[in-house]
Amino acid sequence: MALPHEEFTADFHCVTRWSKLDVKWTGIKVTDFMKLIAVDPQAADVVQYSYGGYTTNIPLADFVREENFFAFKLFDEPLPAEHGGPMRLVVPHLYAWKSGKWINGLEFLEHEQPGFWERGYHNRGEPWSEERYSSF
Repeated sequence: MALPHEEFTADFHCVTRWSKLDVKWTGIKVTDFMKLIAVDPQAADVVQYSYGGYTTNIPLADFVREENFFAFKLFDEPLPAEHGGPMRLVVPHLYAWKSGKWINGLEFLEHEQPGFWERGYHNRGEPWSEERYSSF
């Protein structure tokens, strides 16, 4: 929380075909967070670990985009638990399951390691390409 706070307005897309447009968030940019940690230069994938045992992965190139952030407020109020509070990742250019709720750890890996939802859903999850379901 000592990092700079930013306000973001971003659309939020669910794999079940609904979207919430112009969601107002407050959070910490992933790029600011990344300046503080050392990551193996061979890393290509990030696994998000969440309380409750949920995991999801994201390619490192998708994770470090300028528009991604760790949110702690939603419409100027503390982020409610049902939406991932006290803090969640928000990756606006991918489906919401790639924006892990209740994050308690990140692991940077050299290889892709699918998380819980990637067992049936697409590994990347880009809405405009309809990357919903796994091909295997």
